[in-house]
Amino acid sequence: MKKVGFIGLGIMGKPMAINLIDAGYSLNILDSNKAARDLTQKGATAFSTCKDVAENSEIIITMLPDSPEVNEVVFGDKGVLAGIKSGSVFVDMSTIAPSTAKEVAEAMLIKGVDALDAPVSGGQVGAETGNLSIMVGGKQSAFDTVKPLFDVMGKSAVLIGDAGAGQLTKACNQMIVGMTIQAVAESFTLAKKAGVNLEKMREALLGGFAQSRILDLHGQRIIDRNFDPGFKLKLHRKDMNIALMAGKEFKVPLYGSALVASQMDAALAAGWDEKDHSALALLMEKLSNVD
Repeated sequence: MKKVGFIGLGIMGKPMAINLIDAGYSLNILDSNKAARDLTQKGATAFSTCKDVAENSEIIITMLPDSPEVNEVVFGDKGVLAGIKSGSVFVDMSTIAPSTAKEVAEAMLIKGVDALDAPVSGGQVGAETGNLSIMVGGKQSAFDTVKPLFDVMGKSAVLIGDAGAGQLTKACNQMIVGMTIQAVAESFTLAKKAGVNLEKMREALLGGFAQSRILDLHGQRIIDRNFDPGFKLKLHRKDMNIALMAGKEFKVPLYGSALVASQMDAALAAGWDEKDHSALALLMEKLSNVD
């Protein structure tokens, strides 16, 4: 098995890295926080810089919050680009701007490195269970090299197209997810204010054409009042901005996405930025005077 570097051990990254260790991969990580200490106890090797991680790895994976963090990790003085070796594969599984993914791929190519942008969908639960959906942009040969790792971390991995195609697909995914959460939040708020039993309504809707994974999982979250983050609202708002910027670049008006982004802004202003993105329901309830 190839030596794997993994940078970014957050809510999603840590369980993804653990799944790779459990599958027998030798993992190199940054010695930066408690999550790193947890992984070293499972056999991972910790290094002090991204450069060191890259120098000692054949496949380097990053799972970071946004484009600025990816730029810092890749292009910093002691970043991945400074240490990565020709013939390695760089895999960014963060959700970032497609343009940033293309810039990273071009810089890696100069170093003799193939890069994949491979953002994921499935949230914390999907990361923990290895059931992520992985959307990939890059070369077929690099995809084939990394596919065994994708199979550990996800239930599906699809090569969409060239560099940036994975990120554009993820932006489209987040548009659909955001608008569907908004639809669930609005319908549940209306039903709640009208005195309809939400448990029974959810059960009925799941048996019909409105059935969706979001109605299933986030509908239950709203009923249970469980807004602990599986995916933080502030991160989804970041993703909606990526989608809106792509719409601007390609001259596509994204009316629904813009509306949901503004709803997210209101929820962030209310102080719910660290809550799960299903907390859009809290905003609807507040606006509707629903207890």
